Amino acid sequence: MKKIFFIIITVAFAATCFSQANVLPAPAQKGVMYVTHATIHVGNGKVIENGTIVVRDGKIEKVGNDINIPSGDANVIDAKGKQIYPGLILPTSALGLIEMSSIKATTDAREMGDMNPEVRSIVAYNTDSKVINTLRSNGILAANIVPQGSFLAGSSSVVQLDAWTWTDASLQTDAGMHLYMPSMISRPSFGRFGGFGGPSAGGPASDPVKEGMEKIDKLKTFFREAKAYNAQSTHEETNLKYAAVKNLLEGKQKFYVHANQVKQMLVAIDFVKEFGLDVVIVGASESWQIADLLKKHNVSVILQQMHSLPTSNDDAVDQPYKSAAALQKAGVTFAISDDDTQTRGRNLAFNAGTAVTYGLTKEEALAAITLNAAKVMGVADKTGSIEVGKEANFIISSGDILDMSTSNVTDAFIQGRKINLDDKQKQLTNRYEEKYNLKKEKEKKPF
Repeated sequence: MKKIFFIIITVAFAATCFSQANVLPAPAQKGVMYVTHATIHVGNGKVIENGTIVVRDGKIEKVGNDINIPSGDANVIDAKGKQIYPGLILPTSALGLIEMSSIKATTDAREMGDMNPEVRSIVAYNTDSKVINTLRSNGILAANIVPQGSFLAGSSSVVQLDAWTWTDASLQTDAGMHLYMPSMISRPSFGRFGGFGGPSAGGPASDPVKEGMEKIDKLKTFFREAKAYNAQSTHEETNLKYAAVKNLLEGKQKFYVHANQVKQMLVAIDFVKEFGLDVVIVGASESWQIADLLKKHNVSVILQQMHSLPTSNDDAVDQPYKSAAALQKAGVTFAISDDDTQTRGRNLAFNAGTAVTYGLTKEEALAAITLNAAKVMGVADKTGSIEVGKEANFIISSGDILDMSTSNVTDAFIQGRKINLDDKQKQLTNRYEEKYNLKKEKEKKPF
């Protein structure tokens, strides 16, 4: 039985490895390209009707109306009747670190222990991941590759999703340090015979707030020691952990604090006060309760999973859908993510679409998965909107990208390169349509 199981797993792994071998990175875009007659959603709230984008050598040169297109052999893409959006950005992801979570050999997302600031997720990022192609088909062209962990987990990097190697992919290397905040609420534990924890379960009741604050105090001590260490010009011995937080303490890195409870977020604000860190709250399901305080301390937010139940039983069941509008009203810079382990990020646009139903405008929701996401991650000078001087990262859709019923990405460009939108699912569809003559049936009965 074990032998049969091993064979099945091996075949499945091999199929994953060798599928989509025809999806290759596109060559560099050279010369001038014109994309015309489209409705252009810039990403900053502005919409240009019947607009044109001019791309030169991978960068956006012009955007607007009444742009002259030379006659002759000009490279022109007519997008009449279609919508153009900035490439969507997934602000938190284990993309390229986890291929199939059920197979240990395809998982490289975390290290053992609590204090691992020297870990760099980018060096483990697999540009050949088959999940990448599925995300691109849904308009996602960049992602923040985040290490997992139990406390201080290491640094994340922002990548574009069409590259041969991680060095080619990187938009911003080691852009942020990640802290997974300890829980600060009591949860019932169960004894040997199903009773609740505590003395009757064979030990004293724990105090999660006290235990959590003790870990935070140790981290603050670590940061103070690291600050003193990095202030020295020379060292008798190199301390990799202290050296790893130098950019963080100097304000060159974001500090991503993974937290959902108000108590945890208040602790995160202390890092702003004492160390002057650029803090981003990840998860932030209760952030709507302290939105004004987050705004006051210039703390950004990533709403990691909107399609979920609220953290507290006292909250309205649809509170996760309404949090984005509350943050928008308070003026907090926020991004929307998709952290569902089943969808692997591909429902990002539809999470933003849900926020539209619960208070955001469509352009505000679009900004939460494009320009705001780029601002939160520190790459807004390169991507996130269709503006002059930025990389030509945009998608063309025949429908509304935020609407699951009409969204249909027909073309995508990264750094001006028209990328291949094929993926494993499309190849399997084509395979079995061919096998069972379903294509002919489709032609007879069009949608």
